Amino acid sequence: MKIQLTRLARSVCLALALGTGGSALAANGDVAAGAFPAQELTPRTLYQFLLAEIAGARGQIGLSAQLYLELARATRDPRIARRATEIAMYSRNLQIATEAARIWTEVAPDSEEARRVLGSIAGAGEPGDVDLDAIQIQLARVLAQSNGRLPQNLLGLNRALARVPDKQATKSIVHRLTEPYLDVPEAHIARAQAAMITEDPMEALAAVDRALELRPGWEPGVLLKAQILQHAGAGAEALRQLEAEVTRSPDNRTLRQAYARALVGAQRFVDARTEFRHLLVGSPDDAELLYAVGLLSLQLDELAEAETHFLRALGAGHPQADLIRLHLGQIADSRGEGEAARKWFAEVSDENHRPEATIRSAQSLAREGRIDEARTLLQDEPDEPQVTRRYILAEAQILRDADRSGEALLVLDDALRETPDDTDLLYESAMLAERLDRIDLMETRLRRIIELKPDHAHAYNALGYSLADRSLRLDEAQDLIERALELAPDDPFILDSMGWVRFRLGDNSTALEHLERAYAIRKDAEIAAHLGEVLWALAREDDARRILDEALSAHPDNRLLNETAQRLGIR
Repeated sequence: MKIQLTRLARSVCLALALGTGGSALAANGDVAAGAFPAQELTPRTLYQFLLAEIAGARGQIGLSAQLYLELARATRDPRIARRATEIAMYSRNLQIATEAARIWTEVAPDSEEARRVLGSIAGAGEPGDVDLDAIQIQLARVLAQSNGRLPQNLLGLNRALARVPDKQATKSIVHRLTEPYLDVPEAHIARAQAAMITEDPMEALAAVDRALELRPGWEPGVLLKAQILQHAGAGAEALRQLEAEVTRSPDNRTLRQAYARALVGAQRFVDARTEFRHLLVGSPDDAELLYAVGLLSLQLDELAEAETHFLRALGAGHPQADLIRLHLGQIADSRGEGEAARKWFAEVSDENHRPEATIRSAQSLAREGRIDEARTLLQDEPDEPQVTRRYILAEAQILRDADRSGEALLVLDDALRETPDDTDLLYESAMLAERLDRIDLMETRLRRIIELKPDHAHAYNALGYSLADRSLRLDEAQDLIERALELAPDDPFILDSMGWVRFRLGDNSTALEHLERAYAIRKDAEIAAHLGEVLWALAREDDARRILDEALSAHPDNRLLNETAQRLGIR
């Protein structure tokens, strides 16, 4: 970005040329009433002014700031001092910005903006350079001379102090500055914000509650209280408070939107969609609301409603148009409408979403048995390292799903010659090697991943599970899975592996505990197969049948599920 000869600069030049003492520049550069010194536009002043602007236009921002500071010293004009301050702040020259801002406050002592800017600059230096006393004095002046803007200035305290590195000191300053104004709700909001910055939710809640005592039902206070509760892990209480406020003020759209978002956070998707639908009644063409209802409907697997709202959001000009096209393609693809899906994917142009659209198009072709076309689509994309890597992994996945695991491994092996320590490529190739029963290759690559990334939980898990599934080196397998579980204690697939290795070791009771916990987290087909097997071994045949029947209804083509059910005589 280059600073150009702006309307502000041209107005300054005009004002100086006319010698106006009775007009001043407003914040937006327009002329407004005020009392400013008349300036004689000498050739030197004009020359230095133009030189400063030209330097800025050419990207020499530091020189422009220095020239403007010299002008401010010479003219003592608040308009020029302000301009010098702005340019110095843009160039991150705090020394020039501080001096320029001080000149600005001296020549415009009634300017609230000048005092606020100087207070902000005072806290913007290196940690050792911050003058907390100067900051406090400047901000106290701003508050004392607020001229009807006291609430706004109180709410801006924490923002003005944002660059002070010592957050406890920030909180102390906020407390001292707000002491004279404790009958104003915004003072308590400022204290609550400062307490949040120092991660003291109890103090923050107490402060915001005091603000709400002074002004019951005040929207900013209600919203901040909900935010504090959510941050403190009390999401249910935040939700209850928002629900109560919405009940009291059913027409307050801001509160209802906050309530709807909180419902999403609580994964109460049906209730959240109801709230967003309610909001849509008052704003039927609101693109964001239409998109929210579409996303929630997609989450609830109600594809027709999702599609309707996505199309309306697209028509309403939603800024994430390409993301909506991805969703619409996904919906069409799930209905088996491959051509329609690929049409949506082809319309995605944003570089951030384009790779995903290409991969989905290739997967759509593969589901129609057009494997070679899918591979060609992926291989013909531009050669960009990170994107190319995604396409390679997608191509390998397509080949694996088509029972062409040998070809998939060759694709990954070719890629690994270029980047031999890429852990994602190593992991996927290890899984293919396991599928091809090339256990030595699998183990070599998984151990290489562990060497490169000692916290790679799934590498430990994959190696441990593969050994356990073949009843090989069971004690070592358990050690590997235990390490994986330490790294990811709630991962359902690692819990499944631990259950399976305990089953192989003959400890059916412990195996059942891990498998039931895994299945409660994720109703995966393979977890269900293992759980059914262990239940059968514990003579709980009815429970085994129930689990396997449920899983087969959801995953009728899963090989492991069908093999397990047939071996146990369930089907």
